[in-house]
Amino acid sequence: MEKAREIEIKADEEFSIEKSKLVRQETQSIDTTYEKKFKQAQMSQQITRSTVANKTRLKVLSARQELLDGIFEDAEKKLGAATKDKAKYQAILKNLMLEGFYALNEEKILVRGRKADYEVLKKAIADACKEYKEKVGKNIQAEIDEANPQPEGSPGGLSIVGGGGKIDINNTFEERLKLLQDAALPSIRTTLFGKNENRKFYD
Repeated sequence: MEKAREIEIKADEEFSIEKSKLVRQETQSIDTTYEKKFKQAQMSQQITRSTVANKTRLKVLSARQELLDGIFEDAEKKLGAATKDKAKYQAILKNLMLEGFYALNEEKILVRGRKADYEVLKKAIADACKEYKEKVGKNIQAEIDEANPQPEGSPGGLSIVGGGGKIDINNTFEERLKLLQDAALPSIRTTLFGKNENRKFYD
C-alpha cells in the first residue's frame, strides 16, 4: 500500500514537471510568434508610412513644378508686349546688339531679326554702332541678314552673327527667357516655397 502511494506521488510529480515544461514551451512559442507578428506589423506600418510620405512628396513636387512652369508660360505669352512701344523696343534691340558687339569684337556683324522689325532694327543698329564707337573707340559695320530672318512667330529680339557666319549669339526674347529661367529658378523656388533644409547645394 505504501509502495503504491510512493509510485502515485512520483507519477504526480513527473506529470507536474512535464506539464510545466509543456506550458513553458507553449508560452515561449506564443511569445515568439507574437513578437514575430508584432515586428512584421511594425515593418508593414513603416513601409506604408514611407509609401504615403513618398506619394505625398511627389504630389507636392509635381504641384510646385506645375506652378513654376505656369509662371514662365505666362511670361512667355507676354514677351511680345515689349515690341508694342517702338521707342522702348528700339532701345532693347540696341542693348541686345551691343552685348553681341562687345562679345564678338569684330569689324563686320550680321544682325538677324523678324521682317516686321526691320524698320526699328535699322534705327537700333545705327544707335548701337554709334555707342560702340564711343565706348570702344572703333568703328563697326552691322547690317541686317535679310536672307535669314527670325521666324515671324518669334516674340521679338535678335541674334548677332560673326566669325564668318560661324558664331551666332542668340539674343531673341525666348532665348533670354530660357536663360533667366535657369538663372532665377533657385531664388524663385525659395521665394515661393521657402528654403529647402535638405538641400546642401544651390545652382
